Amino acid sequence: MLTFGAGKLIAVPTTDAAGNTIAVPTPVAVAVLQDVTVDIDYETKTLHGEKQFAVAVARGKAKIGWKAKTGDFSAAALGSLLLGSQPTSSRKSAVIDSPYTVPASTPYTITIAPPDTGTFVADLGVINALTGLSMTRVSTAPTVGQYSLSGGVYTFAAADTAKAVLISYEYSIASNATSQLFNITNNLMGYTPTFSALFYNEYMGKKLVMKLNACVMGKHGLPFKNSDFTMIDMDADAFADASGSVGYICQY
Repeated sequence: MLTFGAGKLIAVPTTDAAGNTIAVPTPVAVAVLQDVTVDIDYETKTLHGEKQFAVAVARGKAKIGWKAKTGDFSAAALGSLLLGSQPTSSRKSAVIDSPYTVPASTPYTITIAPPDTGTFVADLGVINALTGLSMTRVSTAPTVGQYSLSGGVYTFAAADTAKAVLISYEYSIASNATSQLFNITNNLMGYTPTFSALFYNEYMGKKLVMKLNACVMGKHGLPFKNSDFTMIDMDADAFADASGSVGYICQY
């Protein structure tokens, strides 16, 4: 049959990083798929006598690996498939270059109010919006071009009153229904999350389906580009599941 396009790729987590079976897995559909390559490689061994051509060829080790490229970043693909962690409904994020003006009267402070009633976590710098220069953080008593910080309250010098500044900071929200947070943990070597992967392609009324029962993702690249869309690279290897089955290929 003829095929056209990248088709569809759907992955279903089966175990987490600690090897625990995921009882109620959430399938991860890889959207904006650019291309998919599935490689099936067999190692062959040849037996030669005194003549040039082999008298026997036998297969040895076999390997199935696949690569995919997508234009849609999915935290679920990175978190559940590569890291093997389950999401929590919380948020850790940052606000970058938020505009403020230093008050014209004492105490010359700016109090940060993170989005969605979040909690201020850490300072990520202050920039003088007029000059583009970074201001210097000091512990107390800032002078011109300086600022101090205490509990999300920025204090500036009297000499910097009415100046426009850009403040960047990190914040967190303990519970947020619209956010998914995947923690990156430092597990012992050998801890490996697994998932199944189903590849689907349809063209001119014909369908091609391939499923790999057990996969391990070894790479999830996130190459940010200037003046272009980010294309995420995903690499994985497949192996036999507990029943000894690697998967199937179906054409109809």
